[in-house]
Amino acid sequence: MIEAATDSDERLRRLEAVTDAALSHLDVDELLAELLERIRDLLHVDTAVILLLDPHARQLVASAATGLDESFRLGARVPVGRGFAGRIARDRKPVIVDDATEESDTSPLIRGRGIRSLLGVPIYGGGELAGVLHVGSMRPRAFNADDVRLLEMVADRASVATHTRAGTVDRDTALALQRSLLPTALAEVPGVEMAARYLPGHDSGVGGDWYDVFTLPSGWLGVVVGDVSGHGLQSAVVMGRLRSALRAYALVCADPADALVHLDAKVHHFETGNLATVLYAMIPPERDSIHVSVAGHPRPVLVDAAGHVELLRAPADVPLGMGRPSTRRRTTVVDFPPGALLVCYTDGLIERRRESIDVGLDRLRATVWPGEPDEVCTALMLSVGAERPSDDTALLAIRRIGPPPAPEPRVLVDAAFDRAGVASLRRRVADAAERHGMTEEAADDFIAAVNEVMTNAIRHGGGTGMLRLLGDGRLVCEVRDHGGGFPAADFLARRERPIPSSTGGMGLWIAQQTSHALEIESTPAGTLVRITAAG
Repeated sequence: MIEAATDSDERLRRLEAVTDAALSHLDVDELLAELLERIRDLLHVDTAVILLLDPHARQLVASAATGLDESFRLGARVPVGRGFAGRIARDRKPVIVDDATEESDTSPLIRGRGIRSLLGVPIYGGGELAGVLHVGSMRPRAFNADDVRLLEMVADRASVATHTRAGTVDRDTALALQRSLLPTALAEVPGVEMAARYLPGHDSGVGGDWYDVFTLPSGWLGVVVGDVSGHGLQSAVVMGRLRSALRAYALVCADPADALVHLDAKVHHFETGNLATVLYAMIPPERDSIHVSVAGHPRPVLVDAAGHVELLRAPADVPLGMGRPSTRRRTTVVDFPPGALLVCYTDGLIERRRESIDVGLDRLRATVWPGEPDEVCTALMLSVGAERPSDDTALLAIRRIGPPPAPEPRVLVDAAFDRAGVASLRRRVADAAERHGMTEEAADDFIAAVNEVMTNAIRHGGGTGMLRLLGDGRLVCEVRDHGGGFPAADFLARRERPIPSSTGGMGLWIAQQTSHALEIESTPAGTLVRITAAG
């Protein structure tokens, strides 16, 4: 009974030594070193080594060790299938060597170090071989099944640590790659203003979403937003290759659809098993239109200068890499008027758990406006809310810069008039014409035209009217009444002199003859006559 209790206590001590929660607070290198020291103590061995698999070279790399002399160096390599450790990796099962002196094929990690007995086990990670853990004794001994099980427990603990380190390396590499491909600031491009955002939707902080803007030798602007399926380093690497390939195809393809046909062939042939949705648009040097092809990607939003929002009416072809390579894709051309804003995005912006995608699209349409692209991007990212999105979000906003708004005209006169006030208002117009530097003949013609239009407003516009005299460039006089209106288009199209009648008809014709230009806007609610002076 005493012997059984002692064995049980020893097994418990071994288990606690390996599963000690305090080990979790160590970094990876410290954890591996501590595990090796503990296994030396528990198994009463002299050496312990962890070798991790380099899958590309098919070699085991010494990554942690204890008990070896100063001639040992981390980084020593052992081919899979060669030596004691290589045999464990090849056969993927524990190996016990009672007398190492009888081994003809040993690695430099063992040969010449006085080791007599060996025990080694494979290390697994994610169901795949990750490396080898082996221990050695300077004295002959017979390792047993309990020793194998204990070493396998240590190998499992080491696997978690090395997997964490590999994940950290992958994440850091993917972050560096993605940050190099997603500039924090977009270059200035004539004719447009741009802004972009990227938000990771998972713990690794990286994925396959990207945006890109580039100017082609022809002066056309290329605009790309894409999403490679999956997350992590592999998706980031594929994303980088697709980004570079599309840039190359853009140099030789004048049509976005043709470029995506080539990119689809590349995905099928060189990126087998990967899927990607991509939007590729081209904007001409005049910036007055958008030529866009969509490969399974969410349609962009276009909001005009007046604030009217719509999903771009562009048909979506199949994603890249799906089915058979597509030889026919479609390009849609839409107007891009001054002040309009184009918003391209990946599905992370509009998709939420337990929410219809239509709700996300409605939220997008309700949020955008034709403002500064950076402000619009900020508002859209805020609309994502506090809940972390389940997918990455890439966002790109491009606004066409329109001509500068015309300055408000300088108002020289703004007054109401009736029949009694026509004469005094005519004198104010005459004074303004003189100050404006008009010749006497031009001023007389202009004043005569204004007088005829005011008189016409009194006779046919309800007896009163409003006059505004504008003084930028040529003098412009606007006279508005509240009459019932008349067919102004017919009058303006007439070229012959009207026949005088009891209802008039000569006043507007005289105004037209004595002015540089006469414009009339007439509705049942009233008439506006705009007279532009001749000089």
